[in-house]
Amino acid sequence: MPEYTYDLVVIGSGIAGQTAAASAAEAGLSVALLEKTGNLGGSTAMSGGFFAFSGTDEQAAANVDDSAELFLKDMQESGGGASDPALLVTYLAHQSETYNWLKHQGVEFRALEISSGQSAPRSHNSSITDVLAILHRNFTSHGGETRLNHRANRLIREDSGKVTGVVVQSPDGEAVFRSRGGVVLATGGFSRGTDLLRTFAPEALAAIPYGGKGNTGDGLKMAWKLGAGMADMAYVTATYGSHPDTGEEFHELLTAYYMGAIVVNTAGKRFMDESQSYKVLGREVLKEADGLGFQIFDAKIRAKSHPGIPLNDIDMLESIGHVHKADTLEELAVMAGIDPSALMETVARYNSSIASGQADDAGRTNLCNGVGELLPLDQAPFYAYPAKALMTTTYCGVTINTDGQVVDIDGDVIDGLYAIGEVTGGFHGAAYMTGTSLGKGAVFGRIVARHAATTLPLVRA
Repeated sequence: MPEYTYDLVVIGSGIAGQTAAASAAEAGLSVALLEKTGNLGGSTAMSGGFFAFSGTDEQAAANVDDSAELFLKDMQESGGGASDPALLVTYLAHQSETYNWLKHQGVEFRALEISSGQSAPRSHNSSITDVLAILHRNFTSHGGETRLNHRANRLIREDSGKVTGVVVQSPDGEAVFRSRGGVVLATGGFSRGTDLLRTFAPEALAAIPYGGKGNTGDGLKMAWKLGAGMADMAYVTATYGSHPDTGEEFHELLTAYYMGAIVVNTAGKRFMDESQSYKVLGREVLKEADGLGFQIFDAKIRAKSHPGIPLNDIDMLESIGHVHKADTLEELAVMAGIDPSALMETVARYNSSIASGQADDAGRTNLCNGVGELLPLDQAPFYAYPAKALMTTTYCGVTINTDGQVVDIDGDVIDGLYAIGEVTGGFHGAAYMTGTSLGKGAVFGRIVARHAATTLPLVRA
């Protein structure tokens, strides 16, 4: 069996893996980037491209009042108090450095939005395919080596307990990739892993499958076999807001409810507070008939569309025929397959509660996470976007410390093994704030590269 030796072996080529690989190569390490499939990017390439940062130039230009303290409070509340505080504090301590590094690489943030879990706009949108291409060019220019169609099968652990490499299935058979500074698991979640979903979140099998095709939980299983701890496994849920015909060609997810839309079932009734995290909404919509929830909005909200920006691009969705439009609510209901009289009554009650200042039927008081005034749905034409829950990412996995090292079920470090991105648990907790997934991948990718580089002189001595 052929063997190759590097300073660092990174498994997975999403934002976490590519950030770690590029940063390590920049630091002078010899790095192998292994990708299971024939294409780089994983679930990151299918994402909306949002990074959550505070204290940025974009926020300053938009006069956004935000702070690390408010950011931390929002993450803690979004996670229902289940997040590891040390990981959140570490993220905030390194977010500015990571943001500046990305911009130095050539990454451009083209829009600033407020979204799930945020009480201030801190979702910085990027063209994620450009981001990945920039990072990979940087990695390659510093001597990094990429191997596609290389699936990691098992980790190599010496008698000392240290992880020193990985056995990989390549197009030419099995090969061993050894690492002097450590193996980095950046293998993503298990949104495509029906066996793990059946074990940890069987209800999520009813959601639309999405995410990278390689996201079957390989990294999680390899670490689990070595005794790695697990976190947040009870909180796996899909994300609400994708058309039933959503495919893999492009990212389709609409959050018109954060602009002022309401969500009703086929019976024309509201069934949740639409200002909550779209992970929470995803859990609720799966309980409804056909797992379907219609986003209902009017011309005022339609005018808020942000063309080209995921989550808010109503123009694009209407152009491909995924949005129903009618001059009256009754016509809209017939067109969409919703009970007409019930929808009209629901909208009337909603508008009345806004006018009176009373709490509405679902207890909603704002547009998104305590921010934004509710708008009556009273300006024709009216629109309906049928949407289901999308199984994008699982937001749970192996436990790590603040250096990105994997720790076992007793809290002890598994020497030589790192994990970053969606294969890890403990960061998000019960729900997810928009932009913190790509954000944590980049932040902890940088941290792991730096930590591995500092240990190498000791390894080589």
